[in-house]
Amino acid sequence: MASTSTPLTLPVLPLDDEVVLPGMVVPLDLNDADVRAAVEAAQAAARSEPGKPKVLLVPRIDGTYASTGVLGTVEQVGRLADGDPGALIRGRGRVQIGAGTTGPGAALWVEGTRIDQTVPEPLPGHVAELVKEYKALATAWLRKRGAWQVVDRVQAIDDVSALADNSGYSPFLTTEQKVELLETADPVARLKLATQQLRDHLAEQDVAETIAKDVQEGVDKQQREFLLRRQLEAVRKELRELNGEQEGEESDDYRARVEAADLPEKVREAALKEVDKLERSSDQSPEGSWIRTWLDTVLELPWNERTEDAYDIQGAKAILDAEHAGLEDVKERITEYLAVRKRRSERGLGVVGGRRGGAVLALVGPPGVGKTSLGESVAHAMGRKFVRVALGGVRDEAEIRGHRRTYVGALPGRIVRAIKEAGSMNPVVLLDEIDKVGSDFRGDPAAALLEVLDPAQNHTFRDHYLEVELDLSDVVFLATANVLEAIPEALLDRMELVRLDGYTEDEKVVIARDHLLPRQLERAGLDKDEVTLEESALRKLAGEYTREAGVRTLERSIARLLRKVAAQHELGERKLPFTVTDEDLRALIGRPHHVPESAQDPAERRTAVPGVATGLAVTGAGGDVLYVEASLADPETGAAGLTLTGQLGDVMKESAQIALSFLRSHGAELELPVGDLKDRGVHIHFPAGAVPKDGPSAGITMTTALASLLSGRLVRTDVAMTGEVSLTGRVLPIGGVKQKLLAAHRAGVTTVIIPKRNEADLDDVPAEVLDKLEVHPVTDVRQVLELALSPATNGATPEVPVAA
Repeated sequence: MASTSTPLTLPVLPLDDEVVLPGMVVPLDLNDADVRAAVEAAQAAARSEPGKPKVLLVPRIDGTYASTGVLGTVEQVGRLADGDPGALIRGRGRVQIGAGTTGPGAALWVEGTRIDQTVPEPLPGHVAELVKEYKALATAWLRKRGAWQVVDRVQAIDDVSALADNSGYSPFLTTEQKVELLETADPVARLKLATQQLRDHLAEQDVAETIAKDVQEGVDKQQREFLLRRQLEAVRKELRELNGEQEGEESDDYRARVEAADLPEKVREAALKEVDKLERSSDQSPEGSWIRTWLDTVLELPWNERTEDAYDIQGAKAILDAEHAGLEDVKERITEYLAVRKRRSERGLGVVGGRRGGAVLALVGPPGVGKTSLGESVAHAMGRKFVRVALGGVRDEAEIRGHRRTYVGALPGRIVRAIKEAGSMNPVVLLDEIDKVGSDFRGDPAAALLEVLDPAQNHTFRDHYLEVELDLSDVVFLATANVLEAIPEALLDRMELVRLDGYTEDEKVVIARDHLLPRQLERAGLDKDEVTLEESALRKLAGEYTREAGVRTLERSIARLLRKVAAQHELGERKLPFTVTDEDLRALIGRPHHVPESAQDPAERRTAVPGVATGLAVTGAGGDVLYVEASLADPETGAAGLTLTGQLGDVMKESAQIALSFLRSHGAELELPVGDLKDRGVHIHFPAGAVPKDGPSAGITMTTALASLLSGRLVRTDVAMTGEVSLTGRVLPIGGVKQKLLAAHRAGVTTVIIPKRNEADLDDVPAEVLDKLEVHPVTDVRQVLELALSPATNGATPEVPVAA
């Protein structure tokens, strides 16, 4: 590569934020003082030298001169296109600027060295490829701009240096990029730089064109869509006018409603798809009405509405205590739930793994203990909306999950309707009578509830009608049931079980005084000062006029009593105010229906003869007292074996066989005349024969009845018992201890025998009940017989009941 250097002394023509490269021809305005001074100085110097006037074109960026300039010749001085004086200057070559010097005129003179480098011919292979690439890129750019004449001129340039400097005409180069080209003396390096700059610009231009094309297509699509919609509206308007319809009958603009609604993103996408289908369908199409119904349902759901929980834990507990007496287990669980919710909220843990902190509780207990009303109190204490969903008798799975939209008259399931009714995504939903859910050919609703009541799944619950995910993880579900065994095991496993085993007599008195009596006074049209019930009257109503785990019959008795008083007052037979005592009850509502066994005449008691024992059982209505009667058949009848009556289940029948086998094998040890058991038939009967009975817990009761029958010793009237018996005489644990002890307490029993391994269950029994009962945990039947049987009568032969 050849290079030359020639010393020069030239006037400086500064170019503010402009760059001229060798080979470029530029017009300059002589109204600029610096330009005019430089041109005049060059003209003055040219008078004494041959050739055209010469100036040094130097870029001046922000007041700073570049280190390299361009030797320029003044080709012509005249007028510019706008009429102003100007000069036409051509760039000739690069000049390395040196020190300043003096010269004629007002211009700044500097000494410089001309630096020209050339590439020898023929061009090296890589340089030729570079030239070819630059020309191709420049041609592509110029063709996009329609500059076909310039394309020919660029293609005609063969000199590497001139080709690189030709890029100075490019309008897309910045001043800094042109200065960099000017200061690069090597022609090959300069051409590489120019090629890279042109390549980058073309890439940016392609991206910009793509973006502009996409934007334009989007705008065109929106304009086309807008035009078509306006045309569609006009067509529909004409159709309405032809059909005589009024303007007000036009369907709502569902698209605007969907876009304005606060919907989750996926729900919004699904709704907009349905809106598109609606707009494409005709007014006569039945699909249009289905889509409108679906859109109305989606838009009415409170997708992002939530009530703020009341985190006043003390206040919530006070509300629960004020509205419900007893039920401490449920109150404690709700208090714990609110305390945990409060702490999660304080630590920003409202949503963990997409799930919120809901709860699923199963309230299991006999009727009338307040399970349903408790749900409303829980919602009141938490500051949430309350919705009740009755599941009793539901047999169709679609009642829970909804119908597919392909069916005529399809509706969402009861869960979605409950959320819609509540108006928030975190209500308290009471699933009432979940144990009464049935199943048939239409499916199993209990199976559909598995996802609803599973805290690990219900944040993505999908109703068949909606077909979009619904978050139920913040809902508090309270399921009520009377019989635990009727709830499917898989469903019960998803719920936290809370048992409501019934009220004690003291609790019933408090409930009657604080809740039932004020409500019934209002319904009877009486003021609280007009009729007053003494506590003794309430206690007698609870103990002798009713015998139940709940308080419904007690409330009906109070209502009947108040109606009687109101009627007597209207007939002029009684004056108000009136105070009802326990002695007034018989005259007002008749005699008591449930007199304790211990209060009856000894000769009239069921246990007044040998062979009758008192047991304890659990039914759907709570705990109850169960009597077992045993008798021996006359040997002359020849009816040997065991006879069982009372509509017994298989387990209870097996317990009777075990009791009989135990006494036959251990009769001598117990000093019982077991010889009678070989030749005479044994009959065991459970009264209330129309009621089905099953379970092993009557084992020790049947054993005691048979032992009483054989020994002639009476079973103590004040003793009741429960427990399973084994062939070896062991007393095995059973369930429902709390309900059975409450039943014993209601029946006036004072001594209860339970299995030793059930002793831990006594912690659940109210203290006031345990104080009035003498509970004996036993491990062997021998202990049961010792506690339950009265002492033998000296010298007297017991009268043994004989079955005809």
